Amino acid sequence: MTADKSLKTDVSELFDTILILDFGSQYTHLIARRIREFGVYCELFACNIKLSDLHFKPKGVILSGGPNSVYDADSPHPDPAIWELGVPILGICYGLQEIAWHHGGKVDPSDKAEYGQAKITINPDYESQLLKGIDDFTMWMSHGDQLSSLPASFKVTATTPTAPFAAIEDHERQLYGCQFHPEVTHSKQGHRLLKNFTVDICQASTNWSMKSFIETEIERIRNTVGPHDQVIGAVSGGVDSTVAAKLMSEAIGDRFHAILVDNGVMRMDECKNVEKILTQHLKINLTVVDASEQFLGRLAGVTDPEKKRKIIGNTFIEVFEAEAERLEKKFENVAGAGKFKYLLQGTLYPDVIESISFKGPSATIKTHHNVGGLLENMKLDLIEPLRELFKDEVRALGSVMGIDDELIWRHPFPGPGIAIRILGEVTRSQVEIVQRADKIYIEEIKKAGLYRKISQAYAALLPVRAVGVMGDNRTYEQVIALRAVETTDFMTADWFEFPYDILKHISSRIINEVPGCNRVVYDVSSKPPATIEWE
Repeated sequence: MTADKSLKTDVSELFDTILILDFGSQYTHLIARRIREFGVYCELFACNIKLSDLHFKPKGVILSGGPNSVYDADSPHPDPAIWELGVPILGICYGLQEIAWHHGGKVDPSDKAEYGQAKITINPDYESQLLKGIDDFTMWMSHGDQLSSLPASFKVTATTPTAPFAAIEDHERQLYGCQFHPEVTHSKQGHRLLKNFTVDICQASTNWSMKSFIETEIERIRNTVGPHDQVIGAVSGGVDSTVAAKLMSEAIGDRFHAILVDNGVMRMDECKNVEKILTQHLKINLTVVDASEQFLGRLAGVTDPEKKRKIIGNTFIEVFEAEAERLEKKFENVAGAGKFKYLLQGTLYPDVIESISFKGPSATIKTHHNVGGLLENMKLDLIEPLRELFKDEVRALGSVMGIDDELIWRHPFPGPGIAIRILGEVTRSQVEIVQRADKIYIEEIKKAGLYRKISQAYAALLPVRAVGVMGDNRTYEQVIALRAVETTDFMTADWFEFPYDILKHISSRIINEVPGCNRVVYDVSSKPPATIEWE
């Protein structure tokens, strides 16, 4: 058994990789998404990572924005070894200030802070590599500090009315900086700037695609698992676990055993539907384990969302290990059958990013089921082939592998299931209320032809009761909250604007058809500041 429980895909060793260092900006993940869109692989790490801990040498480095001031004593700074890497470095917002400050420039609070769109004027007297092919344009600004004194050997390549050093570069040392945020969609020419840096300046290969990922990942899985050992898979029927299962099945065939655990907090008829999809359509070996009583028993009396996640995560692993032992006994006398040593999980890159912060555990938004909540002494080693992928990349991967669009575009469902959509104690009766409401909600969304326009939709049960009237009787029942969001990467999201008549019909059906509920509300919060799930 390995000391490191996560057998991480070392994709960065197989593709030219851009290293992104996160200084705490809410936009950092967008840098990664933009770069991957034009076929360049990149990975995001906390800004204080030691470069000696990396397993690869990057083709270039990007320093993100952040909320701090570089001149403060407790502000974050990168490993000094970064300046000796000998590769191009791009600083964005705080990153520009970090580059300038480190090389002798001066950073001060701005007389006039810039937030929102700003007109960028290109310096006509300097031929900038970073801004090649870009004329005067509008970019998104978000800063209170700015560069007030240019470091020696740097040139100004762009300005704004209030920022005389909106973009700078030192061509000889391959150091580049922009005070604006090219990664956000509001910055119309930002895509061109990032491509100039990664493809032209860093000369990173544009060979990152889901087709190439399949080939390299299957080879890596085979090398990891070997010719005999067996793998059990954590499947739920969602696109993440299904794509991961299909990938594993392609890699090792019958030595992969998909396991579906009925934890008692799944959607209505979920187990039956998943069993049909995986066995009949995808031809994947599947065992369904009914552990609903075990899960619900441990959740009794628990109201804290983090405790729910930990309980579900730990119980999940225990059930899998027990099933692995059962399968191992079944195969122990089969000639050539190896041991059950590995556990497949469909962890995605946003799960990893949200669960790790350079500021430490206190800054963690929430523990993800696929990242935190695992037993310290678990007997199975993890294989997470999708760990470096964003949601849209997983869908593209599934399409390349021939999985039906209906499944690929199915809305995501969290590992802890309905347990984190019930605010308060989880009981079987509470689960049934959410299941019924959620089924009606999704049915009506599909009937209206809106399902593909919405990235995720679900019903949640609030820990409050409200007065209502049904017929001539006064009721005092629970409240259902409906949530629907639009997003491309699940790192940021906007609430979906339903036509009022559809919301009205959904509300009417839920109140009339779901016992125990007499009021429906709609969540109009975006992420950030809210998260997509309520817990």
